Amino acid sequence: MDLWQLHIFCNVVEWKSFSKAARHIHLSQPTVSSHIKDLEAHFNCRLIDRLGREAVPTRAGEILYRYARKLLAMRDEAEAAMADFQGRMQGRLVVGGSTIPGGYLLPRIIGAFSSLYPDVTVSLIIADTAKIVEQVLSGELELGVVGARTTQKHLVQEAVAVDEMRLIVTSDHPWSGLKRISLEDLCSEPFVIRESGSGTRKSLEEILSSGGYRLDDLRITAEMGSTVAVIQAIKGGVGVSILSTTAVRDELRSGKLAALEIAGFRLSRHLYLTRNQTRTASPPAAAFAAFIQQQTSILSKQ
Repeated sequence: MDLWQLHIFCNVVEWKSFSKAARHIHLSQPTVSSHIKDLEAHFNCRLIDRLGREAVPTRAGEILYRYARKLLAMRDEAEAAMADFQGRMQGRLVVGGSTIPGGYLLPRIIGAFSSLYPDVTVSLIIADTAKIVEQVLSGELELGVVGARTTQKHLVQEAVAVDEMRLIVTSDHPWSGLKRISLEDLCSEPFVIRESGSGTRKSLEEILSSGGYRLDDLRITAEMGSTVAVIQAIKGGVGVSILSTTAVRDELRSGKLAALEIAGFRLSRHLYLTRNQTRTASPPAAAFAAFIQQQTSILSKQ
């Protein structure tokens, strides 16, 4: 086992595909498969299962992935520290983003950052808020941007942008022509919710709590594992939902969906830059954190 094999293994897990991982790291697919087989022989267990078109880590693979990410992070920190000592900014930075910042906002920030620091390679991991927070805490990620506060004592969070949220309905819904509805009316309407661990769901819980309501007061008809799935459920007539307007920007512009306010409630949240205060930031991580703070207006632009 060596770090290069672990790098290949992590790419397969993150891309959920041997072929996509091979393209990303500029190797042939047979070479990638050979390295994975060598790792499996080393540990004497299966690490990757092929489920349909996806490559999914086994339980053993999940354990190895956590340790592999830590080892690779330490490698990146060492390389960045040595480059910094020599007056250069280079290395690899792994950044995490929950669904909204990871899918819609961070790619633009990373693009601008890469233009400024072309010798720094930035990898973006997208997962729900709970997972990103867990990986920042464990050291798998140096930085994360998420849509909810955490109570983890070793993590420090700074608000870097405001994410506007609204009640989203189809254009033919009876409410589509309204500017706002009451929370009481919402409680009687079929509602689609994100899964536990989602920052969007946590924000919804906080909004409801501020008015003396709970999730149980909603008429929840479906729970979805991604924002994309929630949007499709709304379009399919499963129910309405409260989502970031960034995620449905195109549908709102085209008139396929409509956005409403909830009377008496502020449907917005902050996006938080999340770091582990017990770890010394690598030079690329420190530069990226400062860059995000300077680019607040870009993050907030819808």
